[in-house]
Amino acid sequence: MENRHTERKLTAILAADVVGYSRLMSRDEEGTLRHLRSHLAELIEPHIAAHRGRIVKRTGDGLLVDFSSAIEAVRCALAVQVGMSDRNRTVPDDSRIEFRIGINLGDVIIEGDDILGDGVNIAARLEAMAEPGGIFVSRAIRDSIRDKLDVGLEDLGERPVKNIPRPVRVFRVVRAGGARPAVSPPAIPDKPSIAVLPFANMSGDAEQEFFSDGISEDLITDLSKVSALFVIARNSSFSFKGKAVKVQEIGRELGVRFILEGSIRKAGNRVRITAQLVDAATGGHLWADRFDRDLTDIFATQDEVVQRIVGALAVKLGPQETQGPRRGTRNVEAYECWLRAREALGRGTRDSVARAKLMHRRALEIDPGFAAPYAGLAFALVADFVNGWSADGAATLAEAENVARHALALDDREPVGHVALGNVLVWRRQLDDALLAIERSLSLDQNYAQGHAMLGLAQVYAGHAAEALESFARARRLDPLHPDIVRHFIAQAHFSLGQYDTAAGLLVDRIARNPRTDASRMLLAACLGHLGRLEEARAAWAELLEINPAFAVAQRAAVLPYRNDDDFRRIVEGLAKAGLG
Repeated sequence: MENRHTERKLTAILAADVVGYSRLMSRDEEGTLRHLRSHLAELIEPHIAAHRGRIVKRTGDGLLVDFSSAIEAVRCALAVQVGMSDRNRTVPDDSRIEFRIGINLGDVIIEGDDILGDGVNIAARLEAMAEPGGIFVSRAIRDSIRDKLDVGLEDLGERPVKNIPRPVRVFRVVRAGGARPAVSPPAIPDKPSIAVLPFANMSGDAEQEFFSDGISEDLITDLSKVSALFVIARNSSFSFKGKAVKVQEIGRELGVRFILEGSIRKAGNRVRITAQLVDAATGGHLWADRFDRDLTDIFATQDEVVQRIVGALAVKLGPQETQGPRRGTRNVEAYECWLRAREALGRGTRDSVARAKLMHRRALEIDPGFAAPYAGLAFALVADFVNGWSADGAATLAEAENVARHALALDDREPVGHVALGNVLVWRRQLDDALLAIERSLSLDQNYAQGHAMLGLAQVYAGHAAEALESFARARRLDPLHPDIVRHFIAQAHFSLGQYDTAAGLLVDRIARNPRTDASRMLLAACLGHLGRLEEARAAWAELLEINPAFAVAQRAAVLPYRNDDDFRRIVEGLAKAGLG
């Protein structure tokens, strides 16, 4: 018989599985599978890849992963558990998918793509001991990561392990100071605070979903202009769309006192809006009403709903908030084109942005006096420029500035027009004028989360990174479930301040949420270069080139509008330290 040599290696082994998987499957088999696949594809697998792990095998409800580094294994586990905590915030307790994780460092036998041996068995036993959302590690892992990660290690003593001759010393991983991974709900503001949930589409036609969503977004926009209110941004409010979540939970999640919910029924040229204002602390109704109107009066109807809500909350309007109705359109087709354009732009893909441009232009053909589509078209054109989708970048920005200024010429009381112009001017490198335009928008709407985020980005490029972090903090409070791009912006500010470790953590999280981003991978590689984590920097760069083989640092330097050349040079230097760029 052939005497074959047994191949072995020392590796960090991570074992993870879903708590109560059988119970979840028995309650909702299809839903559980769908949500589990979503968590794996959107959160867990990207984090494994970002930390250079290899999935050895999958079970129905779990994973076995090996890492060449114990530090990266624990970093990955922490990122996964924090991410799952974030994803579970709006899910009822009895429907949550929660993972247990065990990590061991041990000698394993390699058999094809599989690994076997006591090292694997101990990781699996540690996982079985862990509580939901917990991470248990062996002494070998503790010794490898001690003083190298900003975490605590709670000694749980020696535990007997099945089929292992000696007890295993077990440690629970906790965050620095003993806190376990968790996300604290935001505090309730001093002023009346409200979140507008997406109104239910009662039209009996799924194709009309864009209309009910559009009305809901308009109400958020109108309420946010009332300076005496604190209004949660659309992105966070719409995260509850289609979910059966109690208003009390939504109030805690978003840090607001009141919830506006309702329904919309559109039939022919008529629309019925039913709305109710709920106290999120008690679940009691403060106000409810029904509005039956012609579609041609849709903007006046929205103004009326806002006035009723303001009255129910006993809020006093400021001088600029009582200047009469806003200028919209009375053309139903133009209004619906604009709603479809806004929805397409929000998806952010190349095809959806192209569709948004077409629909904005169509709305303007129908009603050239309708200001909102001009501002929306400006945003779409800037998206073309930033993503490299336009054949002539300079011409694209010139058109974007022209339509943004046209929006303001028609109606300079709309904050979105000022932000649209500021956005254009940032990328045209007219940063002082950009800051003025965005600050003007925020004087009109203090609750404009996108405006605060845009101000922060302009401040980063203008060389005011510390001020930018304050702007981003305001944007995040108004939009607690903010888009992942905001994490990249905040990372840029920390990078400009030389806070590379903080920036790297934000970028890894952003990449896990959006694995196709080349910009975040470039900045991550630069962070890791400055931190001396050269192998990780090269790995991040290799992944960047897999996503975008044509990526060139020089091309990105030509696009990113840093006022101070040293700010971009800092990126180049970080890449150079890792032999990249």
